[in-house]
Amino acid sequence: MKAWLCENPVGVEALQWKDLPSPTPGPGQLKVAIKAASLNFPDLLIIQNKYQMKPPLPFVPGTEFAGIVEAVGDGVSGFKPGDAVAAFTGTGGFGTEALVPAALAMPLPPGFPFEDAAAFICTYATSHHALIDRAALQPGETVLILGAAGGVGTAAIQIAKAAGARVIAAASSDEKCARCREIGADATINYTQGSLRDEIKAHTEGRGPDVIYDPVGGDLAEAAFRSIAWRGRYLVVGFAQGAIPALPLNLALLKGASLVGVFWGEFAKREPKRNAAMMATLAQWYAAGRIRPVIDQVLPMTSLPQAFERMASRQVVGKLVVVNG
Repeated sequence: MKAWLCENPVGVEALQWKDLPSPTPGPGQLKVAIKAASLNFPDLLIIQNKYQMKPPLPFVPGTEFAGIVEAVGDGVSGFKPGDAVAAFTGTGGFGTEALVPAALAMPLPPGFPFEDAAAFICTYATSHHALIDRAALQPGETVLILGAAGGVGTAAIQIAKAAGARVIAAASSDEKCARCREIGADATINYTQGSLRDEIKAHTEGRGPDVIYDPVGGDLAEAAFRSIAWRGRYLVVGFAQGAIPALPLNLALLKGASLVGVFWGEFAKREPKRNAAMMATLAQWYAAGRIRPVIDQVLPMTSLPQAFERMASRQVVGKLVVVNG
């Protein structure tokens, strides 16, 4: 097999496309021939040694991928060679083969393209867990989505609309805002122009959003939190801007608001049955056409450094996907 190997986590420039021994599945594992893998922001942080999870060196990065089962280990039931699957494993996806714990494999129904499947689990699971489980989003409520043109942001737009909410999508350019409207946003804010608070007030008739979905952090957080509606829920999803904000907690008191942490990976480990039920719901929504990954570009697996370069430039709308063969 071949894979991008990270032997020194100093950034993209240290990755090397190498020949590695083809793995043999152990008990409870699947060997998967990778057809497509997607880039998530943690993939960039991991190879820069900036993520909370620090895998032992050397490692093959790539949190999320889809492909075909080639072999199954002892004790595995429900899978056989030839089955199409997707998986979110934290590492291993940027290569031609990978070992996957069977418990983390999602069977793909017929007609689910590998490119879509590779861009599905992380963003839609995170956004569904955030909006439906943690925020208990109700039909008719208003959701403000920061970083709305990114992977989790585009998924959040679709899930919020599927739940019957009104969506205000905030992004960093007019082009990104236009794309957000195309995939269902009711209103948009370019937060590089003017006052974010004034724009939120104008789009909510002064009331503020019921739910704020924030994968960005940084200097947007306080202005957004100051704008939240009474009994609003502020979802802490991530810190793509880099800085972790320090919010004045008196704002939560004054608005009767909740500051809600969203950690889908830990939820999946601690509550596997609820996670499995959620993934089944998302698969049904996909089959019904209610959600569909927004793919920015599809590149060859060998062009991974170029894909990372595009991600780092903040130009991506939706997800970048790399494919084998």
